[in-house]
Amino acid sequence: LDAFNIATLESDGFEADDVIGTLAKKAEKKHFITYMMTPDKDYGQLVSHHTFIYKPGYKGGAPEKLGSEEICAKYGIKHPEQVIDILGLMGDSVDNIPGIKGVGEKTALSLIHEFGSIDNLLRNTDKLKGKLKEKVEQGKEQALFSRKLATIITDAPVELDEEQLKLKEVDREKVKQLFSELEFRRLAQTVLGEELPAGETEKEEENGNPEKTASRKTKPGQIDIFGNTGGEPSVPEAGENTSFKTIENVTHHYHVADTKEKRAALVAHLEKLSSFCFDTETTGLDTMTASIVGMSFSWKKHEGWYVPVPAEEKEAQEVMEEFRAVFENKKIAKTGQNIKFDMNVLRRYKISVQGELFDTMIAHYLLHPDMRHNMDLLSETYLGYSPVSIETLIGKRGKNQLTMRDVPLEKISEYAAEDADVTWQLQDVFEPQLKEAGAEKLFRDIEIPLVPVLADMENEGIAIDTAVLKKYSAELENEIVDVDKEIQQLAGTPFNISSPKQVGDILFEVLKIGGKPKKTKTGQYATGEDVLQKLVHEHPIVEKILTYRELVKLKNTYVDTLPEMVNPATGRIHTTFNQVVAATGRLSSDNPNLQNIPIRTARGREIRKAFIPRDHHHVLLSADYSQIELRIVASISGDPNMCKAFRDGVDIHTATAARVYGVDEKEVTKEMRYKAKSVNFGIIYGQGAFGLAENLGIPRAEAKEIIDNYKKEFPGIQKYMDNMINFAREHGYVQTICGRRRYLRDINSANAVVRGFSERNAINAPIQGSAADMIKLAMIHVHRELEKHRFRTKLLLQVHDELVFDVPKEEVNDVKPVVETCMKKALELDVPVEVGIGTGNNWLDAH
Repeated sequence: LDAFNIATLESDGFEADDVIGTLAKKAEKKHFITYMMTPDKDYGQLVSHHTFIYKPGYKGGAPEKLGSEEICAKYGIKHPEQVIDILGLMGDSVDNIPGIKGVGEKTALSLIHEFGSIDNLLRNTDKLKGKLKEKVEQGKEQALFSRKLATIITDAPVELDEEQLKLKEVDREKVKQLFSELEFRRLAQTVLGEELPAGETEKEEENGNPEKTASRKTKPGQIDIFGNTGGEPSVPEAGENTSFKTIENVTHHYHVADTKEKRAALVAHLEKLSSFCFDTETTGLDTMTASIVGMSFSWKKHEGWYVPVPAEEKEAQEVMEEFRAVFENKKIAKTGQNIKFDMNVLRRYKISVQGELFDTMIAHYLLHPDMRHNMDLLSETYLGYSPVSIETLIGKRGKNQLTMRDVPLEKISEYAAEDADVTWQLQDVFEPQLKEAGAEKLFRDIEIPLVPVLADMENEGIAIDTAVLKKYSAELENEIVDVDKEIQQLAGTPFNISSPKQVGDILFEVLKIGGKPKKTKTGQYATGEDVLQKLVHEHPIVEKILTYRELVKLKNTYVDTLPEMVNPATGRIHTTFNQVVAATGRLSSDNPNLQNIPIRTARGREIRKAFIPRDHHHVLLSADYSQIELRIVASISGDPNMCKAFRDGVDIHTATAARVYGVDEKEVTKEMRYKAKSVNFGIIYGQGAFGLAENLGIPRAEAKEIIDNYKKEFPGIQKYMDNMINFAREHGYVQTICGRRRYLRDINSANAVVRGFSERNAINAPIQGSAADMIKLAMIHVHRELEKHRFRTKLLLQVHDELVFDVPKEEVNDVKPVVETCMKKALELDVPVEVGIGTGNNWLDAH
């Protein structure tokens, strides 16, 4: 609204309806003609000869203009104010107006036609008959209450300032900048009068297309509108021209190397280069099963080559062999978009990509971690060029959809060569921006060296014991049945435990648990885990419902699903590690998401039993950082008391409790330690007294006292928090020890809620981001050491602060100190770093 130069009006304690009603009536007194643009029927009470409803057309239909005459005719009433009485009787679910139970629109209209108003109706209920009389008499209070709710206030404390409301010129530059930040490309074109670009629709891009993703090799991420821009590198406005450039109107030179002679000439040229960009076209997203359809290369703007690869395996391998020397040449740098995908595709043909790497997806992630990074978007945003869409090649999704192998050579060659060409051009854009943003070292020393490590981990996969999961599934099923019976008995009436609505009705209407139950926007009772946890001590059924939900989730999400994810060719699960999803720098994984495998509950931990070494000659080794985020807090804040606790090797939560409660460490109780632990971890997430009270179930006054004592005993922590917020306010970002930036666009927002969100990010991002950088460095160093000493040990998984290895039994004693040293020395801190290492015949035993 600010960018559009549209005035915003507000009045504390009053709804938008009241502000609009007040302004409309004030305007009426000044003889203005006013249109209230809305589809809401309750605005009918406000219409007059000078005030109208302008109701937008439904699904492309014509709009309606409704004045007194139209409203009265619509409801068969004498004056518009009677709309209030109609709504008081029939209610309005959209505005949470209850009305009289059992009285609908038809009955409400009939009653107002006869009696004129609710007051008159209630004075004459003796004239009603049967059920209707009963309903009205029983619903008297509801009717009066609903009428009050339905009445729009017309004397709210808001002033009518005609000058403020005059139409002003749109600030086009502001709109462009804002739409670019939020990636509203289609909306920008619509609002700013620009043509739609060639390519997929916005909805399809949001959802992602499997074939498209296989080609462009990145999943569109989600936009976090908090924490973007600020002092971050500028983003060009997508579509600054009247239309995007396309392959149709840009001179380009794309060639096809479809013979042995042409391929030999291409290889000879590639061998002379210091760097080139390459891309692969595949039959699918799974690099363990997808076969290559073709390769594309580019080393000059608007130029590219495409090499088709035969479908027959032997012939495909022969073609790939021709390019082995080029790919494995360490002196030639390689550029790609999500290059890890291409590396794993080539690995299937026994080719190991060597040389310095540049990944445009990762580069953009470091520049704008909260934005999306798919190639088409980057091209349109930074090059003003809209690449050929996947739909152009294989059509929309449906029964007759083609595959990449069905696409004619002339089409796929242009599409693929364009990919390489665009990616090559994006490198030219991002390289200088990385330097300007101070992200080049992070890019070169952490993110890029991590790519081959992750590629190896994905290729290696991990074995699972499907028999263990099958047995556990049966156990969970029995538990689910038993808990279901117990819940039904406690409820006293049968209901569907999987239905949040029915759970809410049972808890809050049948059993009357809790004081004032919350409701969702849809009007049903809120029954999320956070709500139920607060009611656990109110009734035994609550804990049983939470147990039931845990059992069902474990069974459906993990126990029954993991065996289906085993790759038939390898007999192992191959998760995909994502480098460009979490703005904090943390890795994530999917198919399956191993980061979410439960560890806090005994039932959840049982799942880890199914993850096993490759055979009985190996064991799993788990190496886990101990309280790494708190150690980072101590190090970067320099708080003397917290640093001393870590240097003395005492339990940090016990040491904290002793100081907060003013007792000797030996006198710290289990409850004291638990509360101190909550403060230790809560404080780094910006938790205040309210959050701590909610978390611990204690009075807010007690929580405030604990936090006040904490800040007094650990003054360095408060100083760190203040410093980070002030730094963010001045620079628009905060950064980790290694220089990873988190941009906080709303750190100076006038909105306290939005600003508070950014302030919590300012405190937490350097901590969480430093922990992310640290384990990434550890992975890189461990990987190098394992290769250097020719160990057969393989790094398999990274989950939060833990690394999991597959280790030959005879290497365990040699590998343990290597892993421990690499992890401890990954990032130099001012306090000791502790690493817990264990081994076992499954992941649970090793952890």
